[in-house]
Amino acid sequence: MGDVAVVFKILPGDAETDMNKLQSDVRKNIKELCEINKIETQEIGFGLSALRLEVIVPDEEGKITRVEDILGKIEGVGQVDTEDVTLV
Repeated sequence: MGDVAVVFKILPGDAETDMNKLQSDVRKNIKELCEINKIETQEIGFGLSALRLEVIVPDEEGKITRVEDILGKIEGVGQVDTEDVTLV
């Protein structure tokens, strides 16, 4: 088995969410499951921002879904979208 590169877009629950804290919480909660390639804040508009997260996940059944579920349970996260999945 190989690895899979996954790009997630994490939208905050509201415009008042501290994006630096959210970024830190994301790193802390998924560090055991996958390798974080890149995490950056993107401006969406109207004062809203999102996190764009690139990770490497082992190509195992249910692993991507598990990462997505954990991301969705972090305080301050409103929505998690999987934008891209590519074999590495």
